[in-house]
Amino acid sequence: MELSAQQLAELLSGIARAQAALVHGIESALPGSRTDHILPAVQVVARVRDHPYATLTDLPSRILLQYMGRAGPNLEALAQDLERLAQGIAPVPPRPAPIESKPVSPDMTTTLDFVIDPASGSLKER
Repeated sequence: MELSAQQLAELLSGIARAQAALVHGIESALPGSRTDHILPAVQVVARVRDHPYATLTDLPSRILLQYMGRAGPNLEALAQDLERLAQGIAPVPPRPAPIESKPVSPDMTTTLDFVIDPASGSLKER
């Protein structure tokens, strides 16, 4: 039997929905347990802060986090992530926009420019 990326995304999504239902039940019985204990533990397992892009290991936990939020996961995006991960293709991070210098002087005609004075360690205007 072969599963498509879309079918695997739906399967993982269904498992995460069941896990989210369990978390909801625990929260109903023990108010505060979701935010104080469960959510931080799932965030650690999902490695959200360490890795901006999911790995195959992180993906199920990240799906659960999406169900624990306000909206569930986007199944099309999830299927695309699964295809990318199965092929071993690393995501290309977006390039940051160049920072443009803009006038910030009181009369809005010049740009303020500061340097650190090595002797005193304070900021001085050039």
